[in-house]
Amino acid sequence: MTDGRITTAKLGDHGPEVGVQGLGCMGMSFAYGPVDAEASRATLERALELGVTFYDTADAYGAGENERFLSPFFKAHRDEVVIATKFALSIPPDDPTRRVIRNDPPYIRQAVEASLKRLDVDVIDLYYMHRRDVNVPIEESVGTMADLVREGKVKHLGLSEVTADELRAAHAVHPIAAVQSEWSLFSRDIEPKVVPAARDLGVALVPYSPLGRGFLTGSFAKAEDLTPDDFRRQQPRFTGENATANATLLELIRSVAKAHDASLGQIALAWAHQQATVHDLPVIPIPGTRKPSRVEENTAATRIVLTDEQLDLLDGIAAQVAGNRYADMAFTSAGRE
Repeated sequence: MTDGRITTAKLGDHGPEVGVQGLGCMGMSFAYGPVDAEASRATLERALELGVTFYDTADAYGAGENERFLSPFFKAHRDEVVIATKFALSIPPDDPTRRVIRNDPPYIRQAVEASLKRLDVDVIDLYYMHRRDVNVPIEESVGTMADLVREGKVKHLGLSEVTADELRAAHAVHPIAAVQSEWSLFSRDIEPKVVPAARDLGVALVPYSPLGRGFLTGSFAKAEDLTPDDFRRQQPRFTGENATANATLLELIRSVAKAHDASLGQIALAWAHQQATVHDLPVIPIPGTRKPSRVEENTAATRIVLTDEQLDLLDGIAAQVAGNRYADMAFTSAGRE
């Protein structure tokens, strides 16, 4: 494509048409060290120029600050963008450092109203359940989410980090457009069950952290390389001996990158995009960045096609990764499958 714009894809059988790569916006407000609002605003604009129309946030990102930060951009381009946000990680008033998972109907209604206000929009295009509270029947939670669709507050529904059975139960209540889960060369635990269920139901997969939270780009080699307030310092695979072992796995990716005259990150993203063909379902990765140059690099990865031999070479990496992707895996689909 001569203008560098990415192609589009439908967000499952029940979702809107979006750019085949989205943009994860969490890091523009918190989690990954110091933020630069001016650079982030430039990143949003450059992403849209390149055909990125799918923007991902959540009420928990910076305790609502990420939604507020994105609001002016969304308002200026409302007819061009698809806004995805999430509920479920409640912040107790007496301890702002904690997150409590809530899926109960009263909380869902409270959360959607707060997100609509912060985003300053009349309707949310895709509303996700961020994490699953196993103490609330998923049919009850999704039933309330479906009411929000009927009331015109939400257009489409999504789920994050759910099991295959949870996805099927939810979809029976109301069509689910997308399932968001961590999926990358380092994290493939959704493939045995969640991916086939999504394919059968016509649900898109939205991989978050397709760059392994930056580790797959080679931008850092261990948690100690990061600023003290960086969220990744808490993740097992980036610390100690795990980090040392995992860094060696980048050599396989580096060999493929050399063959394509590409960066490590571009190969990781090309692999994620190619899973759409491998598994026969829509796959819309949402790599996060705060730099326009990185958006250009990331979107260029949509035009890299890996050979079958290269896919085979990369296939064994995930099984060798040391350490879980979270210290507590109970809140992931893998922790409940």
